[in-house]
Amino acid sequence: MKLKDVIKDFDIEEKNLTYYGNDFAKVENVAGKKNGKLILVTAMTSNKLGVGKTTVSIGLCDALNQLGNKSILSLREPSMGPVFGVKGGATGGGKASLRNSDSINLHFTGDFHAVAQANNLLSSIIDNHIFQGNELGIDKIFFKRCLDVNDRSLRDITYKIGDKTYRTGFNITAASEVMAICCLSKSLKELEKNLGEILVGTNKNGKPIFAKDLKAEKSMTVLLKDAMKPNLTLTEEGSLAAVHFGPFANIAHGASSVVATDFALSHSDYAVTEAGFGSDLGGEKFFDITSNVLKKKVAATVLVVTIGVMKEQKNFDFGLENVKKHILNLRDVFKTNLVVAINKHTKDSKSDIEKIKLLCWDLDVPCVVCEPFTKGGKGCSELAKEVLLATEKKQNTKTVYSVKEDIKTKIEKIAKTVYGAEKVTYFKQAEEKIAFAEKMGKNFYVNIAKTQFSFSDDKKLVGAPTGFEMKVKDIEIRNGANMIVAIAGNIVLMPGLAKKSNYLDIKLSSSGKIDGIF
Repeated sequence: MKLKDVIKDFDIEEKNLTYYGNDFAKVENVAGKKNGKLILVTAMTSNKLGVGKTTVSIGLCDALNQLGNKSILSLREPSMGPVFGVKGGATGGGKASLRNSDSINLHFTGDFHAVAQANNLLSSIIDNHIFQGNELGIDKIFFKRCLDVNDRSLRDITYKIGDKTYRTGFNITAASEVMAICCLSKSLKELEKNLGEILVGTNKNGKPIFAKDLKAEKSMTVLLKDAMKPNLTLTEEGSLAAVHFGPFANIAHGASSVVATDFALSHSDYAVTEAGFGSDLGGEKFFDITSNVLKKKVAATVLVVTIGVMKEQKNFDFGLENVKKHILNLRDVFKTNLVVAINKHTKDSKSDIEKIKLLCWDLDVPCVVCEPFTKGGKGCSELAKEVLLATEKKQNTKTVYSVKEDIKTKIEKIAKTVYGAEKVTYFKQAEEKIAFAEKMGKNFYVNIAKTQFSFSDDKKLVGAPTGFEMKVKDIEIRNGANMIVAIAGNIVLMPGLAKKSNYLDIKLSSSGKIDGIF
């Protein structure tokens, strides 16, 4: 089965496609005639290798298609940070994988590089403006450079222009504001406008200075014009996948582009998408941010549960409490039509599976065992049937906060309602930036950056902790993305490599095949 043949089944005209070889194509965002139902895949709290959301998403989409339902995936592109770090690739696994995974996990069609180049072009424009006389009087620089590899030495940097020293740093590309803007913009026109709204810094009087003041947005848009087109590829079993952009969910909003998801919705009966890490991170941000921008309610949500990951929450009982908290949040806070998917591995015991099923029975939530890794779409057939039933129910999803509320109220509603915190405290620099942001008079979304290993901002607090204090250490104002990033605990927006990272195992074999990416 070839990509060209599958594309024809979804009423996509050849004139709107640009092929990258035989296996990938970029597609113009031409709306189709359908109004598909949106299926969100999220998960319990993660471990270092993940819970298996992408594998389940691919298996679920394959199963829906095998059952006769036109379905398209909307997935994020992998970042090379995790690929060469600890987590590895992000294209599924086993029989539930994307084709040509190595190419997708590495440079793919160059979208990440385009984001980084546009981002860093703005940084160079800022510096050049200062060097050439600083007509705008830039005194403090807020905007950061970015790079798509883990490099802890670049988190904080200082440099001189003339006799003045400036302090800035790098974020990983997946956590950059330009990435968020690309993901949340629906057209090139909207992209250009949003890029112009990037807050680059302030003058000596504290007046904000934006990218549009530097006339940077048009040239940045030129660099991003092709990257804004979603990439089409196939799963191993032949389902169509729109794979586009890739914000992390622990330090960014964690969903593929609204352009790609809109494309999937308008060309299929069911669009399957994932939100990164746990439902407290990517899940919350999808309901509170992405779904609002899409103007589309989630018809059904799948919570992926993996027994091996549950046991890393200190023990299985702590893992069970963790799963329960995720279920209650999705059922009672977000009011979504929920299905729990046990992502079965060969070593899982029947007794552990039954305990999860019993928990779901007690909470009146459907629970299905699936085996996408070993059985592909067939291993997700029962899950697909249960999800189809869930999509027929009334869609009554809720958000945690109203975007019109003040910033602290939004942060505290997430921390207390979703995480289980008792209180939120703010460092001085966070207080100052929140006050500055409030004066800007915008209704910002809130993106909390915190550890993915706990509901709290402390990775050591496992299970479903309550009564803890969440510490907001800093704030990044993402005016172009209409988003506040609240940095909590010890999380950083530029990761570092681990002592034992994947780059040690990645190599070219004698046959030219890439080994070591998993």
